[in-house]
Amino acid sequence: MDRLDAMRAFVSVADLAGFAPAARKLGLSASAVTRLVAGLEEHLGARLLQRTTRSVALTDVGARFLERARRILADMEEAEASAQTERTQPSGKLVVSAPLMFGRLYVGPVMSAYLKTYPRVNGELRLSDRMINLVDEGVDIAVRIGHLADSSVMARAVGDMRRVVVASPRYLKARGTPLRPFDLAGHEVIQFIGGNSEWRFTESGRDLRVPVTSRFSTNSTDAAILHAEQGGGLVNVLAYQAVEAIKARRLRIVLAEYEPPPLPIHLVYPTSRLLSAKVRAFVDLVAAETDWHFGTR
Repeated sequence: MDRLDAMRAFVSVADLAGFAPAARKLGLSASAVTRLVAGLEEHLGARLLQRTTRSVALTDVGARFLERARRILADMEEAEASAQTERTQPSGKLVVSAPLMFGRLYVGPVMSAYLKTYPRVNGELRLSDRMINLVDEGVDIAVRIGHLADSSVMARAVGDMRRVVVASPRYLKARGTPLRPFDLAGHEVIQFIGGNSEWRFTESGRDLRVPVTSRFSTNSTDAAILHAEQGGGLVNVLAYQAVEAIKARRLRIVLAEYEPPPLPIHLVYPTSRLLSAKVRAFVDLVAAETDWHFGTR
């Protein structure tokens, strides 16, 4: 027995003073309504209705239960309406996760535009380079750069990203420009703490892994790029991380012809089934209004 269906049947019988009119209202047979009410009474261990051949009347217990049943059904209808509205009109809280620097430079402005467009949504932007579990941490959408390993999420490709080796013009003038990946052995290299001790390149379709030894290492992308700008050596970063310094000619890209294929940029979310309007609207806004293609040389 579905207790909510049984409550609806009971309330209809009480309101319409009969099983037959209640059955017509609910689109059920009179016998089905009778079974639902009888099942509810059995579950409660109390008689809710006094039945005669001509009339139906509430018992004292039934009158008290009717008030509570109405409230429960009203709350359920309100909850259902709220959920259906959220699915069709962006509302509620939207939690977005993104890599620290990329989120600050590119996702933050999108979130601002989104919140202006959808005033019924409250936004939360979490910036971290840590890989998170969307469901466990209550995240609606995450921006991920790189190939996806998590098959439990849905994804939409929204761009691509080069990985580049850069150095300052001053450094390259003093130490020379590396022409091939293995030339890195004679250069100062800036590394990231906990990062790979090999840099990846491609040559004639082959994958090259070049060991590097750093003179300066850090866990901060900003610090690594600043050190490179000041002539500290070569650093291997995602293109967006150095884009401003490259445009301002504080850094130059080297070994471009040996770069590995660009990495994809995805928006990922737990499921595409019954996707809420707030998530769908954010995904559509990113796809329509952003240019996250950093893979063009």
